[in-house]
Amino acid sequence: MTFVILFLLAASLWAATKKIDYTWRWNRVPQYFLYKAETFEEIPFDGRILSISSVHGDSTVAYENESGEKFSIVVETDSLRVTEGEDLFDGDSIGSNSEWKAGPLTMGMLMTLWLSAAASFFGLIIGLVTGLCRVSKNYTLRSLSIFYVEVIRGTPLLVQIFIFYFFLGTVLDISRVVAGVSALAIFAGAYVAEIIRAGIQSVPKGQTEAARSLGMSATQNMIYIVMPQALKRVLPPLAGQFISLIKDSSLVSVIAITDLTKSGREVITSTFATFEIWFTVALLYLLLTSVLSQLIAWVERRLAVSD
Repeated sequence: MTFVILFLLAASLWAATKKIDYTWRWNRVPQYFLYKAETFEEIPFDGRILSISSVHGDSTVAYENESGEKFSIVVETDSLRVTEGEDLFDGDSIGSNSEWKAGPLTMGMLMTLWLSAAASFFGLIIGLVTGLCRVSKNYTLRSLSIFYVEVIRGTPLLVQIFIFYFFLGTVLDISRVVAGVSALAIFAGAYVAEIIRAGIQSVPKGQTEAARSLGMSATQNMIYIVMPQALKRVLPPLAGQFISLIKDSSLVSVIAITDLTKSGREVITSTFATFEIWFTVALLYLLLTSVLSQLIAWVERRLAVSD
């Protein structure tokens, strides 16, 4: 049944592309993951080629300037453009060297991964502190934490990113990357806070009463008794929140951060392979979220050993 459903989905996609008369150009996609960059080596003065020796596909070109000073440079043999005894002028190309470099989709994916990791880390800290404030008996801390959670959860992330970049970024003179990470972290922190609060309140009160009867303070009870149990219980919803954060990070492209989504847009403008690039971008997001999901599942299995 699974294979039948997948076959029907593939057939539907094929029929849809035939209906709009779209020509697939998947051969254009790989070069935007990894490409061979060519660097031309130019002579910086007027001079003359003395000798050329080739070994294992590379050629060592020895040359001298008008004062008789000798220099040498290594270029790829296939790119060699000079011969022994040839006179050259300032700016003439001797040959070139090439090296493999990461393409825009690879760099965009790395930026998305970095943004998501940084925002998740700071979001977890913000959420943990706010979640503890939510269950605090201090009225001021509890009220401020409730206000923060309600404001952040009640406004769109896109609007928050604009506020952080155009307002706070201008006032505090912070870069777009810092503004993007801050917006994502504070947004995630509000949801993490509610998850932490629910986890703490899910621990039976008998645990706290037993800890107090043993002479433990409220702080010791929270650190050694409540929080270890609460964190284990909230691990699945925390994983879901961080997976959503990876996808939400695509919104930072609106403030010109070259993440995976913005890199995809830039590639489309040069290739016109719209569907291929967006399908590729979607698969890359799926790859990132799947890896995180498997990592969290492994942590859950490890923690379940003690149950």
